[in-house]
Amino acid sequence: MANSKKSSKKKADGPAEKAPRGFRIANDWKGDVQDFDPRATPGFSGKKTEGKEFLLARDAELDELQERLYAAHHGGGEGRSVLLIVQGMDTSGKGGMVRNVIGATMDLQGVRVQGFGRPTEEEAAHDFLWRFTPHLPKPGQIAVFDRSHYEDVLVQRVKQMAPPEEIERRYGAIVEFENELAANGTKIIKVMPHISRAFQAENLKKRIERADKHWKYNPSDIDDRKLWSQFMAAYQIAMTRTSTEVAPWYCIPSDNKTYCRTVVKALLFDALKSLNLEWPAADFDPEVELERLANS
Repeated sequence: MANSKKSSKKKADGPAEKAPRGFRIANDWKGDVQDFDPRATPGFSGKKTEGKEFLLARDAELDELQERLYAAHHGGGEGRSVLLIVQGMDTSGKGGMVRNVIGATMDLQGVRVQGFGRPTEEEAAHDFLWRFTPHLPKPGQIAVFDRSHYEDVLVQRVKQMAPPEEIERRYGAIVEFENELAANGTKIIKVMPHISRAFQAENLKKRIERADKHWKYNPSDIDDRKLWSQFMAAYQIAMTRTSTEVAPWYCIPSDNKTYCRTVVKALLFDALKSLNLEWPAADFDPEVELERLANS
């Protein structure tokens, strides 16, 4: 079953330790995505003031951890990196999450954000994982996939764009792909911002009615909405088949956007903290360089 990481009692060093983590999907999970209430805020009262407190807590440390990652590992052929995969239904807040969690906190010099749409003709001629490889994080980087290789076992499963035996093969290929990434030093976080059908309807209505949101709307969004149950079933299968110790899935109730962003920030903090990052040692003698500076 899925594990809910509830907040502990408030600790002396602040709210980051009690920030919610959503629901981690165990690799033997037998549940249903729709068992998770998209309106819920487990480990969090839902008050905006508390959400802002969570979002701001540890920002300075998160920024420093990212800088340590970049300083210690960039530019080499080997080193640690982080891959955040964000895969959710239309209007689930993927773009806003990236802006508010990544853009508002981190130095973009060490971040790569890549969105994925329908494969090009060239991409479709290769194995489904081929087009994602060039966008993986280099050592020292945090990469964010806004949609990902999971499109190939979600959309393509629901719309029957590939034979069942090919979809089945892809689950195993994804696990192997992610295991190899982890073995080579990449910390993987996979999140599904889980919204309700009613909340999606509100968001789509805004996109249709407001001129400043027309650019976000695609008529196919309503076609996909009609397949809601099929998509939920596909998510359930994908998360069950591909949630592993080195690449776990987190289902995050997301009708409350502040809650979703809080969870993702907490997961990134956990990931970076687990890497035990240190500043790189100087490749010069500071005393000698200070003397040279004084005499310059």
